[in-house]
Amino acid sequence: MADKFAIVTGASTGIGFELAHCAARAGYDLLVAADEALIEAAARDFSLHGVNVMSVEADLSTLDGVDRLLAATGGRAIDVLCANAGVGTGGAFLQQEVATWRHSIDTNVTGTVYLLQSVLTRMVARGSGKVLVTGSIAGYIPGSFNAVYNATKAFIDNFTEALRNELKDIAGVTLTTLMPGATETEFFARADMLDTQLGQNDKADPAKVARDGWDALMAGKGHIVSGWSNKLQVAGAGIVPQSLLAQQHRKMAEPGSGNR
Repeated sequence: MADKFAIVTGASTGIGFELAHCAARAGYDLLVAADEALIEAAARDFSLHGVNVMSVEADLSTLDGVDRLLAATGGRAIDVLCANAGVGTGGAFLQQEVATWRHSIDTNVTGTVYLLQSVLTRMVARGSGKVLVTGSIAGYIPGSFNAVYNATKAFIDNFTEALRNELKDIAGVTLTTLMPGATETEFFARADMLDTQLGQNDKADPAKVARDGWDALMAGKGHIVSGWSNKLQVAGAGIVPQSLLAQQHRKMAEPGSGNR
């Protein structure tokens, strides 16, 4: 058993999968979670780094799912949390089932906030711990045809900035927000966005995004925007009118836009 322990959510694929590899390579025992059976195979992959790995298949959109994840720690102190689980919702909002957009909000916002409160309370009590939350540059852009997802990331980007300020005088505890742009993951297939410009354009390497996030986490940085072009987009979002940003996003995310 290693002397340090990390939890990574949304670890079955994409950025979370790569973050778990970062933690395992750094010598952390792992508890990894996702809402799909693929997490078991991913856990076997992480264990090749010579650390102990536990996996939990849980629906982190629910408080019960988060409680199940935390119960799997067996009371072990959490040194690092990578709160990465997230769900996209492509397409026109009015055509979405209520269950679809609610699952996104409950995963990206409610479950994440509950997990952060639970874990950070323990970290603050003992004066030690690091947390990385996966936000997105999407939080700076009104997401036409991905409206709920972008709005949830706006919440996460804003919430973590406020929470970081509340924690600034707590020695030994840090909160880092990772804000990637479009990344080569299963996100676009799961959000039914493969026929969009966003779905078809070149995207960032999830391993590079995860390394950027991990390095920022270890350095105790407040936030990291992964990729120079994404940094420019964030800077521009504070200048360009919101209506224009929404129209630009429409051109990239509207169904069928990749075929035009």
